[in-house]
Amino acid sequence: MRLRNFSASRQPSTQFTTQTLRVATYNIHKGVRGLGPGKRLEIHNLGLGIEALDADLVCLQEVRLYHRREAQRFEQTLLGWPDEGQADFLAPEGYTVAYRTNAVTRHGEHGNALLSRWPIGDVGHHDVSDHRFEQRGLLHVPVLWQGAEVHVVVAHLGLIHSSRVRQVERLAEFIQVEVPADALLVVAGDFNDWGERLDAPMRENGLERAHAGSLFAQRTFPSRLPLFALDRVYLRGLRCLSASVPRGPSWARMSDHLPLLVELRID
Repeated sequence: MRLRNFSASRQPSTQFTTQTLRVATYNIHKGVRGLGPGKRLEIHNLGLGIEALDADLVCLQEVRLYHRREAQRFEQTLLGWPDEGQADFLAPEGYTVAYRTNAVTRHGEHGNALLSRWPIGDVGHHDVSDHRFEQRGLLHVPVLWQGAEVHVVVAHLGLIHSSRVRQVERLAEFIQVEVPADALLVVAGDFNDWGERLDAPMRENGLERAHAGSLFAQRTFPSRLPLFALDRVYLRGLRCLSASVPRGPSWARMSDHLPLLVELRID
């Protein structure tokens, strides 16, 4: 299997003998919660939560590189707005960070990120925006895990079902061009699939949804009373050993989504 420009100096933060790959996906809601005067900064708590997941790969959505208005608003709070981009700030010690912007707004921007315990290759980005009111993109990162190349795509699909269907088609086209046919593949993120209608088109494109047991237990949204399994991991060449969603008041506070954590093994 061909490897893509992996830096020899980038070594995994810890040496492992296990053949289990732990992958988390998490929509962090730009690191803030609430509205108006009650708006609060959660990015510092999110850092603790992500470290507690102890995942090899953390796929993040709604991540800010900068936002001038929020930085000014929280400048005088106890811990303050981070000086660095949120992806770098959230990465546990020893992890490598990949980030690309999806949406540019008046005061800043946000996008997708991958935090990797393992060496990464060339970082790619593909715009899958379906209309001008929603800017959406795919983050593509090959990861060298236990001597195997695993291609990771971090996705955040649109709010309209027809847009999501077209974005799945564009995802499939992107994979066909950019990912070798025999490569291990993980597609993770917030699919906004309220009606549970995307599994079939994803399967038609060779991607199986990661689950272990009931999908009912994988509900992640809204975080305070999870009713929908919007956050997902789809696989090719890997199988899911376990899937879990951390719950409790602390997780419910940090974002409007809960993280999904899966353990994978080569099929």
